[in-house]
Amino acid sequence: MGASRSSGTTDEIGPDEDSGGGSPGRSAVPGPRAGEDGLGEPSAAGSELLAALLDGMDAALCAFDADGTVTHWNREAERVLGWSAEEAVGRSGFAGWAVRRADAEEVRARLMSAMGAPGRQVHEFALLRKDGGRVLVRTQSAGVRGADGKPAGVYCAFSEVHAQIDLERAIALSEALMEDASWGVVLVDVDLRPTVVNTYASRALGGSRSRLLGRPLGEVVVQGVEELEAALQHVLAEGAPAAPAELWVTLRTAEGERRRCWRSGFLRLASPLTEEPVPLGVGWLFRDVTAAKLAEQEADRLRFRTSQLHRAARTASECEDPMEAATSLLDFALAGFADHVLVDLVAGERLVRTAATPSDAPGPCLPVSGGAIPARYAPGHPALQAVERTGTVRTSGAAGAADPAAWAVERRWPRDAAHALCAVLRSRGRTLGVLTFLRAANRAAFERTDTAYAETVAARVAGAVDLARATAGER
Repeated sequence: MGASRSSGTTDEIGPDEDSGGGSPGRSAVPGPRAGEDGLGEPSAAGSELLAALLDGMDAALCAFDADGTVTHWNREAERVLGWSAEEAVGRSGFAGWAVRRADAEEVRARLMSAMGAPGRQVHEFALLRKDGGRVLVRTQSAGVRGADGKPAGVYCAFSEVHAQIDLERAIALSEALMEDASWGVVLVDVDLRPTVVNTYASRALGGSRSRLLGRPLGEVVVQGVEELEAALQHVLAEGAPAAPAELWVTLRTAEGERRRCWRSGFLRLASPLTEEPVPLGVGWLFRDVTAAKLAEQEADRLRFRTSQLHRAARTASECEDPMEAATSLLDFALAGFADHVLVDLVAGERLVRTAATPSDAPGPCLPVSGGAIPARYAPGHPALQAVERTGTVRTSGAAGAADPAAWAVERRWPRDAAHALCAVLRSRGRTLGVLTFLRAANRAAFERTDTAYAETVAARVAGAVDLARATAGER
């Protein structure tokens, strides 16, 4: 930062610097000599402008004429070393005041060597503060040529080494985050459009950087973009949240839609160059934690289902009637798993509805009033397929059907049924019937992990049904 500014200053002050020393003041700013360009005396306005520019720089700057006399000294140089411009301008080099006498000749030689060398030279020196303390500075110096093209002096921009190192460290951190970070980094402007996307983030968002930059997030985030944009807007208005947030989103990719969970942190970006903080956008850092969250959810689900089965077994053991034990088992199994359950038992060559939950409202599983009735299932019905295959059948079709209610009614299920899982009831090597679990359209379809749970429940219900039939035969 300091180097670039000092380079710019050189172009302005170079032709004005002469071999003569400057008069005392904040900076000696000589104008063209009378008669050189027909303009007469130097412009007072130009000198004031140059002095204002030098004093407004963030970098410390000083300049020397060809003899090594200090001609310019700005406010930042005064802040760093404590010497005022009145005390610095007109001195011959740094010897005896800004550098130890033992080091003065070496420092002078290294600084003045830039007068005849091309480009800029970078050095580190230990300079003396006015209070006697020492400060290590990094200098960038370059030669200044006069109007005749001959070397006329040297300008030197310097800053404390630790400040320069802090700047370089910040730049290195930014570059590392943008390229090598093992988490996503996205810089979003005040219009909530990505302006910088690192490699991890571009992979996570499913697109190239050119496709993502400057485009609305809604082009890649199908579901969950409202929550993401709300979080970004909150950060712009209120600042960064105290803790990371977990956001579930659905992405639109070339392979189709993907459901992902991102653990996200946010930082409000504000300009450091203004008196009042001006928001520049939001820094969004995230990691894809989908696998961990799914594993956590599965563990919670398994723990809950195991607890339900334990409670169901204890309740069923207290039932005198085996069929009551079977329906009690189903009441516990339904919690968090399905909306309806149907029990169809084999009677000769057909299935008969023996117990069920209410079709029009939530309720317990109860025996069919008036006794079992035939289940008029059409050929190819999922329950019949389960009996034929002696295995579990999953089906889900209401979401794509023209009339979801008709899809359920056609299969003799409650009108709100959208997803079904039929598990066969087996005991002592015989098929006793079918257990059908049903979910409404507002719930997810049954998955493979649901099959194992349903089959466990079916095995326990089949044992109770078998016991009921055996005891009924004895009576």
